[in-house]
Formats: sequence, structure tokens, C-alpha cells
Amino acid sequence: MAVAFDEMNGPGGDLRPAYQELSRWLKETPPDVLEYRRQEAELLFRRIGITFAVYGDAEAQERLIPFDVIPRIMSGKEWTILEKGLKQRVRALNMFLRDVYHGRDILRANIVPDDLIFQNPVFRPEMNGQSVPHDVYVHIAGIDIVRVDADNFIVLEDNARTPSGVSYMLENREIMMRLFPDLFARHRVAPVERYPDELLSALRSVAPLSASAEPTVALMTPGVYNSAYYEHSFSLTSSASNWSRAATSSSRTTRCSCGPRKG
Repeated sequence: MAVAFDEMNGPGGDLRPAYQELSRWLKETPPDVLEYRRQEAELLFRRIGITFAVYGDAEAQERLIPFDVIPRIMSGKEWTILEKGLKQRVRALNMFLRDVYHGRDILRANIVPDDLIFQNPVFRPEMNGQSVPHDVYVHIAGIDIVRVDADNFIVLEDNARTPSGVSYMLENREIMMRLFPDLFARHRVAPVERYPDELLSALRSVAPLSASAEPTVALMTPGVYNSAYYEHSFSLTSSASNWSRAATSSSRTTRCSCGPRKG
């Protein structure tokens, strides 16, 4: 039976370099302090309202984001390799979709069976021959990965239909910095707070060539009962971004929060 990879201690039980400072910190921190901070984090999540719902759950009750006081650490070298692979994968996904709706070379080469495409319920025949700005079909990608050893990662699935979840990561980082400033002081941690601005920049970069120099980006949400509503509201209200809500309109059950604008 396969054993899960121990990211902190490695397969031989030897402490991995990236976790050396964390190990020292854990030895210095009493267990009751960790438990108190964990409870404090849960209280903060409840106050802020950082919740999510699970699609298909009959109960459909809102749940708190899972929070672990022991962080997962990735070295700069490891992230550089992973980042390169993720960017390559998203480029490949966009090229695949461009081909499926245009030349279909991948089908003629028998690399992908026709039935896998044409019998897929999310295949949109009305998109045949239709071009999109800059050939970008996947604007936001959520790539689920699992680490299998010290050097290799495996992709579980590609979430390319406007996935949500990044707001939980950003809030998780904020809570960790608030509760464990001493731990952060021991590490050089890459910042993540610019994500909302980078998202806005990415969406503007794929605007049609006929668009204005500063195109308007719209956020559409089904509303408060949608499982990802927290993420929708977070995108407009994040303090890391200078977005503003220009207008709100309702059409059936869909609400469009329009903006965001720099200003």
C-alpha cells in the first residue's frame, strides 16, 4: 500500500530543508498556544463570514473554510519549477480549446477520440469557428495537484470554467499573519495580496482590440445563495484592490456587479 509523502520529514524521516525553521518554532511553541490560536482563527472566520457551500449537498449548509495552523512550505526553487509547469499547462489548455473549435488537428491525429469531445455535455457547437480575443479561452484556471515525492507533482484535474477558491487562500494568509507574526518573521514569504489587481489586469488584457484603453470588467453572480458568493463579494471589496462597484442590476436570478474601475 502506497504511503503518502511526508512533506516535512521526507521519506527517510529526515527534516527537509524548507521546514527546518518551522520545526524549531513548533518545538518552542506550547501545544495549548497552537490550540488557542486555532480556535481564534475559527472565530475570526465566523466573524468575517468566510464560508462555502458544497454543490450537490442535500443539507447545503454553509461551512467554515478548513484551517490548519501548521503551514505547508514550498521553497522558492520548488515554486519556480511548479509555476513554470502550471503556466505551460494553461497555455496548452487554451491551444487545445482553440483547436477543438477550429482546425481539430488533435482529432485528425487520433490523439483525442472524437466521442470524448462531441458527446461531452459542455461542448458548445455554437462556438465552432468562433474566435475569442487573443485566443484565450481559460481566463482563470484552478489546477488541482498532489505531491507524490520530493521532486514530482501530479495533476488531479483542471478546473477551467471560472473556478473559485482563491479568496480563501488570501484570507488564510491574512489570518496566519495576524495570529503568527513571529513565524512569518522567520521566513521570507512571497506576497499574495496583489492577486485581485493582477486578476483585473489579466481580464483587461484579453479585452477585444476595439475596447477602450481601460475596459470595464463585469462580475456576474447568481447571488448570496451561490456556493461561491463569498468569492464574488471578496473580489469587489478586497482591500488589496482598488476596484469600485459602478452599478448593480438584476436580471432573473443573476446579478451583475459592474466595474471594476481604477480611480
